Amino acid sequence: MTAYGHLPGEAIECLSIPVELHKQQIIDEFGQMVIRVGFRIGGGIDQDPTKAPYKYPDAGIYITNVEPDSPASEAGLRKHDKILQVNGNDFTMMTHDRAVKFIKQSNVLHILIARADLPPVSSH
Repeated sequence: MTAYGHLPGEAIECLSIPVELHKQQIIDEFGQMVIRVGFRIGGGIDQDPTKAPYKYPDAGIYITNVEPDSPASEAGLRKHDKILQVNGNDFTMMTHDRAVKFIKQSNVLHILIARADLPPVSSH
């Protein structure tokens, strides 16, 4: 089984990668202190996948962009990684807005991701 094409609410067994991301405080062009993560997400159980710029096989939360030299790229996140958990919260049944709120609420993110080029778990 893989994490892709997963039905929300169904049990999932797949290889996953734990990532620890430390957000960065920077001063933006307006002189304001902002917290930088360095990635964007797409998807969610409330989104219409036919309107998405990328054709993902399910309603999961996916990383749609990773900025170079950002906390996300330094942590090893890649475009099209599927987010399974953030700080222990299940992201397989998450709306887009809730996912954004969970990502914004902590300065350190413990993320569990699935990556398409990892082999599926075999049942030997």
